[in-house]
This record gives sequence, structure tokens and C-alpha cells, in this order.
Amino acid sequence: AVCAAGGTRMCDDKSGMYQYFVKVVPTEYHFLNKTELSTFQFASTQHYRKLEGLQRGLPGVFFFYDLSPIKATFQETSSSFLHFLTGLCAIVGGVFTVAGMLDSTIYTGQRIAQKMQLGKQS
Repeated sequence: AVCAAGGTRMCDDKSGMYQYFVKVVPTEYHFLNKTELSTFQFASTQHYRKLEGLQRGLPGVFFFYDLSPIKATFQETSSSFLHFLTGLCAIVGGVFTVAGMLDSTIYTGQRIAQKMQLGKQS
């Protein structure tokens, strides 16, 4: 039996059942240069069951397809320079805010430590 991943499988048992479950999703890509690509994505899982005695099942290789009724569409987009600049300003502002909070905490901690030292010395 040939695996979906491209390898091979050999059945050393007298009889066995290979089951492959394949999920197929139609997919469409729209690129910035106005080209389109229609394709399919798929995911597969496999299951092997050794058949012994009076177990139910037929020996062989079986494929089960699950075709999705929903199409996945991916659109390539580019953001403007203004969008980049806005994001950069947000990051810089956040860094300054966190640095200010950290500085305030350290300053307050030092003031409390100084007051405690002055209270112990007198």
C-alpha cells in the first residue's frame, strides 16, 4: 500500500485494513499582481486495523473523501506607509509609558527606603 505522505507500507499480518481519511478544501489565492490561483488543500489521516478471527471488516485499502462545501479565499494585501507609521508610534508610546511606570515605581520605592532609614537612625 502507498501512504498518502509518499512512503510505502507493507502488511506483515495475514490480513489488515488500511483506512485513509482525506479532507479536501477548495482554495483560491488572489495576489497583488492581479493573478489568481485556484487549488485544493488537503489533510489526511490514516488508520490501520489488524483483522483477526471473526472481526468485522474486509482486508484492503480504503479511501474516504470529505469534500468541503466552503471555499477558502486568501487575498494578498499591502498596507500603506501611514499605517506603518501609526503602528510605529503606538509601539514607541507604549515603551515610554511602561518606562515611566517603572521609573515611578523605583522612585517611590527609594523614597520609602530613605524614610525608613531616617526613622531608624534617629
